[in-house]
Amino acid sequence: MIDETEFTPEEIEAARILFARPATFIMGAAKIEQLPDPDLPEIAFAGRSNVGKSSLINGLVGMHKLARASNEPGRTREVNFFDLDGRMRLVDLPGYGWAKASKTTVRKFQDLGRDYLRGRVTLKRVYLLIDSRHGLKSVDKEALDALDLAAVSYQIVLTKADKLKKGEGEAVQEATLKAISKRPAAFPVVALTSSEKGLGLPELRAEIMRTTGATID
Repeated sequence: MIDETEFTPEEIEAARILFARPATFIMGAAKIEQLPDPDLPEIAFAGRSNVGKSSLINGLVGMHKLARASNEPGRTREVNFFDLDGRMRLVDLPGYGWAKASKTTVRKFQDLGRDYLRGRVTLKRVYLLIDSRHGLKSVDKEALDALDLAAVSYQIVLTKADKLKKGEGEAVQEATLKAISKRPAAFPVVALTSSEKGLGLPELRAEIMRTTGATID
């Protein structure tokens, strides 16, 4: 059995090739009825505002402006779909934990995300991004609960690891893994990444490729 925390050089290289292929923005869906047909495997990215979702997506595909980053928290208010070479879709879910909107507006976007999680048959995994400098916060518990309730496999991805001091990354990885150890839908590996420095991105690409079953011809 393959150790799911380890990847061969061949897997890392295949994933590099795959993610170097064309990636394009397809659409942003504001309603569940607007979602594209579920005809490709999908992986989704979730997290609180300003955690670095856009930067991570851009880093994975090696493009600066595929997913639009913003200085305004909560800018992602739709479910945004990106096509990777016709082999899978990367999905950017609305952020949470931002306050510059009415409660009704916030609930609308969060409900859209939950509807997507519950009903998307092609969704293979959700990558829940957590700022490595802060670890899991109380605001993240609602997202964890929603993922467990939807019974969707999810993996914690710690971001902005380049901002940490030596040894802090491993400590927050261990603490995070312990915190999710009894959650039923949590994948038992915590990734440590830096979009700015590229730390952990080759392994995350390989993880996504393995999870979706995507191949390179």
